[in-house]
Amino acid sequence: MQTELSQTLGIEHAVFGFTPFPAVAAAISRAGGFGVLGAVRYTAPDELKRDLDWIEAHVGGRPYGVDVVMPAKKVEGVTEADVEAMIPEGHRQFVRDTLARHGVPELAQDEASGWRITGWMEQVARSQLDVAFDYPIRLLANALGSPPADVVARAHDRDVLVAALAGSARHAEKHRDAGIDVVVAQGYEAGGHTGEIASMVLTPEAVDAVAPLPVLAAGGIGSGQQVAAALALGAQGVWLGSLWLTTTEADLGSPALTRKLLAAGSGDTVRSRALTGKPARQLRTEWTDAWDDPAGPGALPMPLQGLLVAEAVSRIQKYEIDPLLGTPVGQIVGRMNSERSVQAVFDDLTRGFEEAVDRVNRVAGRSGPS
Repeated sequence: MQTELSQTLGIEHAVFGFTPFPAVAAAISRAGGFGVLGAVRYTAPDELKRDLDWIEAHVGGRPYGVDVVMPAKKVEGVTEADVEAMIPEGHRQFVRDTLARHGVPELAQDEASGWRITGWMEQVARSQLDVAFDYPIRLLANALGSPPADVVARAHDRDVLVAALAGSARHAEKHRDAGIDVVVAQGYEAGGHTGEIASMVLTPEAVDAVAPLPVLAAGGIGSGQQVAAALALGAQGVWLGSLWLTTTEADLGSPALTRKLLAAGSGDTVRSRALTGKPARQLRTEWTDAWDDPAGPGALPMPLQGLLVAEAVSRIQKYEIDPLLGTPVGQIVGRMNSERSVQAVFDDLTRGFEEAVDRVNRVAGRSGPS
């Protein structure tokens, strides 16, 4: 699974794996792919430094990258307290009522209220970059469009490629014009924040729109056959996120959530604003149903929604309240029906890729993989 981009980065397989777990990122790179650590959950620079130190010690000298969530435009002087003050009391009461209806216990007084989505804030994202650029990362990805121009220049000064996610060909063109090196075309099927265009349509549109800039296909990819299809559409690699959630190296911290993922089918996800305020594909639960119900108050815009529900999500996860328990995940969850190591996932991907190439070669009247 070699392409020009994979050769540029010195990786064996053109498989880019996004994950919030350092052990998974390192295992992806060791397996011949390119591990990308999601940094948005790190609110303290020391925490990110600790995990990048761990990756450096366990990646075996292989290349890896970091993913941030950073707005293209600076938002100066806005604190978390300022944002908190914008949350209506009616929405806070809706959260309290929903949790009470399901008997969700409170956190202990000395327990942290969990991850709060603050990585979008200028000062937090830049503190993550200050840490990341102290390490030999080869790729900086941004999940919220093109990063500010000074960040792109800073990355290029360090010989770091910059990638940005796009949900349409128009978004891809904006990334190209902003000096982005790699466009990640993320289709409707993908987990997390995603647009409304399916991967089969979006990938070739993005490829044509920004050629010769490399495009990675994302969304609905979890087999070698699907990797082959993405490359046939013109992509120079694939960007996989959901597939790693049920690997043995992942640390979801909830056996109940792992069981739900393994049991879920491809129709058991929904694009909902319940988690962050922006449409994000995730497991459908009674929590997402409550927020999507027209009779409810509706989700707040990003980042208000993320701050509003942070403690509630922590409580749901800690006490494993099954009807409410969910996570961002793509439609590929229907193929995630067993716990496997990252290496085993790669073995399946490469085997399926070779089978798909052989099949196409037979149709084309050739023999053997090209």
